[in-house]
Amino acid sequence: MADSLDDQQITVSSAALRAMRDEFQRFLMEYRFGLAEVDTKIAILREEFQEMHDYNPIEHVSSRVKTPDSLVDKVRRKGIDTDFDSIRAAITDIAGIRVTCSFIDDAYRLSDLLTQQDDITVRDVKDYIARPKANGYKSLHVIVEVPVFLSTGRVQVPVEVQFRTIAMDFWASLEHKIYYKYDRLVPADLLDQLKDAADTAAELDTRMERLHREIRGPRPGVVSI
Repeated sequence: MADSLDDQQITVSSAALRAMRDEFQRFLMEYRFGLAEVDTKIAILREEFQEMHDYNPIEHVSSRVKTPDSLVDKVRRKGIDTDFDSIRAAITDIAGIRVTCSFIDDAYRLSDLLTQQDDITVRDVKDYIARPKANGYKSLHVIVEVPVFLSTGRVQVPVEVQFRTIAMDFWASLEHKIYYKYDRLVPADLLDQLKDAADTAAELDTRMERLHREIRGPRPGVVSI
């Protein structure tokens, strides 16, 4: 009799785990679909510039949906309730796209071209180019919402889009590797060197932007910064 009860408990536990897994997969699936929608929009812009214009501002595009382990770690670190509604409301970078541009103006131009589309809703903008973080990090973060149509109906999915120059992306990649190597406990002298490198990258961006404008002239509708 005891063995029979144990077997029943194992069966119930297995069924519950499968249900949790399926629900989690469906949750992340929405973000994969939302990411695909925004990815397509950027791909269309990129191809149009390649085919129809003499200059393409997009150097590189990368995208990802957070892994289950990464998402769980962030939920735990931020003390967010573990129900899906709380996670959906509190974490807006589950789906993310990084657009690497040639010049600073391009970051703002591409952001405008994306966010002005009819089915895009802007949820938040963090301009770390105009107002860099204390450590020197620079990037334009735009949280957009895009509609995804499932068999159960329409859902609005947030996607974080980061626009940055080649120099900004190189610096951010190096910083990430250093923080990972030191498990976020980076020695003070390395932090100082990182900040100095960020200043150097910002100076390079400014100089290259100036040269680009001298060669091509200012683009209509682009505000100098």
